[in-house]
Amino acid sequence: MGEESLKARPRLFCLGNNWVALQVLQWLKEQREEVVGLGVHTAENRTFAREIIEASELEDAHIFDGSLLSRPDVIQAVRSLQADLAISVYFGSILTQEFIDLFPKGIINLHASYLPFNRGANPNVWSIVDGTPAGVSLHYIDRDVDTGNIIVRREVEVEPVDTGETLYRKLEQASILVFKDTWPLVKGGTAPRLSQAGMEGPRHRVRDVGRIQRIDLDRSYRGRELIDVLRRRPDGSSDRLETRFIRRSGSCRKSAGIWAIRRRSRLGRRQIGIAC
Repeated sequence: MGEESLKARPRLFCLGNNWVALQVLQWLKEQREEVVGLGVHTAENRTFAREIIEASELEDAHIFDGSLLSRPDVIQAVRSLQADLAISVYFGSILTQEFIDLFPKGIINLHASYLPFNRGANPNVWSIVDGTPAGVSLHYIDRDVDTGNIIVRREVEVEPVDTGETLYRKLEQASILVFKDTWPLVKGGTAPRLSQAGMEGPRHRVRDVGRIQRIDLDRSYRGRELIDVLRRRPDGSSDRLETRFIRRSGSCRKSAGIWAIRRRSRLGRRQIGIAC
């Protein structure tokens, strides 16, 4: 992929999901950038899709189901748009090399982790679980998952009181700032490229989260361990969340099998209470 400068107003194809994708797309439109095509998640996996589609101001023929991007007819339809660069924001589908090659200037991806740490799904959770750095990275996409050349990465502090949800919100805000700060370099063709070759870091799939959220009712936990389990919710998708485990019989003592554990979210404040 060439490093020559982009023309003054590159033709853009956007791939996005979630509130962050909406904010980025709206900002690009405010900058009078030319968005010629859009890919969104399938109906069962999309969030903010209606708002993203409306913000794009594109006709239906230029909007694509992200799960179909490898189909020959879709490849041809996207090729006909003659986009120079694609921008992926919190987009969950893995792209084929044939699709990547449609864009002369490549595809950049906004990923909510401090690469090379926590490639893949739910990076906010794994920074809490493993104690790995949290942050945001803007990078070029290659055939593998989150392994392309890094344009910029910015670390975000993980506080002891952070949950998966609160850290996710921090990463959302940082993502928007990183993109806005870096876009002029990308547009001007002067964005740096830091190779991830030789950079080792953990990678996770969506299903990996399930195994770290279980509380074994037959074992004892230290207080910190128990609270950490409750901190691991991926994104706090509901406004009010309760998780409760109550001992089935016998006297009360300090173990996970006996305590009732309640975690609530009200008006953006997270409260964790543990009581017998």
